[in-house]
Amino acid sequence: MKYLIAMLALLLALPAQAAETYMFDPSHTNIDWRINHFGFSNPSGKFARVEGSLTLDEQKPENSKVSATIAIANLVTGIDKLDEHLKSPDFFDIAKFPTATFVSTKVAVNQNDSIKRTAKVYGTLTLHGVAKPVVLDVTLNKIGDNMLKRKTAGFSMHTMLKRSDFGMDKYLPMLGDDVTIDIESEANLAEYPAQPAK
Repeated sequence: MKYLIAMLALLLALPAQAAETYMFDPSHTNIDWRINHFGFSNPSGKFARVEGSLTLDEQKPENSKVSATIAIANLVTGIDKLDEHLKSPDFFDIAKFPTATFVSTKVAVNQNDSIKRTAKVYGTLTLHGVAKPVVLDVTLNKIGDNMLKRKTAGFSMHTMLKRSDFGMDKYLPMLGDDVTIDIESEANLAEYPAQPAK
């Protein structure tokens, strides 16, 4: 009995596993978008440069946080003239708004998901100088060591936006307002996690 009490006291004294800080891997993180083109097709493009950090609490994922910066100037469609047009004042106007940011405000784990792999991540997206609330449907694909033996977390994310909400209304309604967003991301455990301010 004394042994059991001592073991319980030891377990209670141990600190809970702390949340860990990850940095997005720019080589394995991209944002794909798709929009209806005058009813004829649904062309796509991507933002190929995303930077940011993730605070991941594996035991209590609802305490996790994410912050990301997207380089709008790095958008790619595969068509040079279209890229130039999208970067112009008609659309993203990268001279004034070269980046977009997303900062999470809440993580709601899917209560029907017993292994806590899916969640809704609520946050604020600032794009084209406009800040709006956005909800991401997130799936945690895997946590483990990558080829370089660095602890890595991989995610798939999905959301829908209205470009007019962010002040981009050129060619409406012929060119679609709804934009489908799919994100694939890997984040590596930070070698030197940020220290709290003193």
